[in-house]
Amino acid sequence: MKKKHDITNPEEARIGDHYTETRHVVIYGYTRQELSKVIRHFEAQLPEFVKITIENTHLVTNITLTGENTGVELLRFQMNRYHNNLNSIFTRDVVSMENKTVAEVLGGLLHERELTVACAESCTGGNLAHRIVQVPGSSAYFLGSVVSYSNDVKARVLGVSRSDIANYGAVSKEVVEDMAKGVATLMRSDCAIATSGIAGPDGGTPLKPVGTVWIAVKYGDKVVSECLHFKGDRNTVIESASNHGMVMLINLLRNSYIVQEEVNDD
Repeated sequence: MKKKHDITNPEEARIGDHYTETRHVVIYGYTRQELSKVIRHFEAQLPEFVKITIENTHLVTNITLTGENTGVELLRFQMNRYHNNLNSIFTRDVVSMENKTVAEVLGGLLHERELTVACAESCTGGNLAHRIVQVPGSSAYFLGSVVSYSNDVKARVLGVSRSDIANYGAVSKEVVEDMAKGVATLMRSDCAIATSGIAGPDGGTPLKPVGTVWIAVKYGDKVVSECLHFKGDRNTVIESASNHGMVMLINLLRNSYIVQEEVNDD
């Protein structure tokens, strides 16, 4: 009598004499067009019994491999190999090797390290807070968010220098870093994410067009910031900026953050 396989992996199933196994790789930073060029050779090497699906939303991509075969041990070995190959291709861009959202990955890191986070949001208008609290258990690490849409709130509530706002503009390195420091001090959090940008459709200038967003993250005494130029409509800019801020903090917590080259946006 054939021994029934004990299924302990939720990504594994048995249908008749066939077993299926699923693997995920979540990466950040690629458009669908860019990704297709990078992954083309990998896709061509996959056998017929392994299918690949790609979901790309606001620069976050979930690559799913689904394999089906009669031999479970061989199938698992092959699926693990393809899974690791994907990890090797996108090493620096991998957010998770599981089926998790960016907010879930960030929450897991904060929870396991017993750290807290707060947000200071301008152009994202509370979307960062919304995304973070969608994760069950986020009350253990999320303290709150200040939606400092106006310059007056940036100065009065977060302590942003009014002279910096006047000299550099609200969408600037100086202001967004002060926002991150200010909300961390205000809420006594270990970490912070701050955003300030031009979501559109109006408000852009030749030097700072629509889609320009400055993002700063803070962990302990370290503060880093980046200037991004997102393409798309208002919602796309907001969602992309939210994803980018969370990924920046994930990389900072993992000690894998790569400092952006100096940006002159004056």
